[in-house]
Amino acid sequence: MSFEPDFRHMVAVLENRRPQRLPVYEHLINPEFMELALDTRFAECVHGDEADVDEFFRQYCRFYREMTYDTVSFEVCITSILPDSGALRGGRPGPIQTRADFERYPWDELVDRYWALASTQFSALRRQLPAGMKAIGGVGNGVFEISEDLVGFEYLCYLQVDDPQLFADLYRRIGDLMVEIWRGFLERHADDFAACRFGDDLGFKTGTLLAPSTLIRHVIPEYSRVIDLVHRAGKRFLWHSRGNIFAVMEEAITAGIDGKHSNEDVIAPFDRWISDYSDRIALVGGIDVDVLCKQKPDDIVARVVELGHRYRDAACGYALGSGNSIPEYVPVDGYLAMIHAAQEIRRSEEGA
Repeated sequence: MSFEPDFRHMVAVLENRRPQRLPVYEHLINPEFMELALDTRFAECVHGDEADVDEFFRQYCRFYREMTYDTVSFEVCITSILPDSGALRGGRPGPIQTRADFERYPWDELVDRYWALASTQFSALRRQLPAGMKAIGGVGNGVFEISEDLVGFEYLCYLQVDDPQLFADLYRRIGDLMVEIWRGFLERHADDFAACRFGDDLGFKTGTLLAPSTLIRHVIPEYSRVIDLVHRAGKRFLWHSRGNIFAVMEEAITAGIDGKHSNEDVIAPFDRWISDYSDRIALVGGIDVDVLCKQKPDDIVARVVELGHRYRDAACGYALGSGNSIPEYVPVDGYLAMIHAAQEIRRSEEGA
């Protein structure tokens, strides 16, 4: 393989500089999808003993290297260790509905619970990172997603009206938890990561899930606390958020995000993101997942080559990838067509 990964290309993107080589980036790639692409079963190894976990990350990192990424995307989510979690997926209230629920929730146990799960995985990732590669990610879930998991989206809306002080206290306590976990992560694993990120889906097709003023008052300030830690550790911060979130973008930029990922053509073409924000932050993605799912591989290659050249010329800090993530239902041929298109762009630039 002639490709040699170099994480510095993604660092340049998040510094809003044009990297020497176009990087590709994904927020998440489903391990079961990786199994199909590699024709190798390994996803269940992450639940095994230390040797199994090492094998999981050997194959996980192998996928990213063989697909010509410069970085590996990986995070361990806070919601995975929350007692009585699951309300984020909808359909039921979370464990905090009242002040009494909030007071008796085992907040003081959560950091230890997180590291009991995460330490083995982050350490195995470190051992298996190929030469020239670092990770992007860290502590998964953002402020709003954690609140949804603890309360439930519908019940958050009730809580904001019924007990506004508890609503405010909840977000501050989530911020405290995130700061403590992120501080530990940066102390232990900053050297393994080219940049940090979390995902926090704040929007849907036509607007934000809560009123912009609510997010600006209660959610974005907690972002600032985490991003400040990341910056003080010498790392850039990439924010992933789906939906129509233009009403809070200025505040997110003020909070310190260095880059933004996630776009859907039905909400706004990527050109709008570039025209509105590329002078201040990096922009990552640009290829709607719908394209990868529905178009023929040859058509995907042609479309991605055209768009990739355009976005790379229009934005200094740009990395190509899907606008969301690669779940198991994305056709392997459609995904590979996007990767082949990125490689074609690289070859054309090398020969220019």
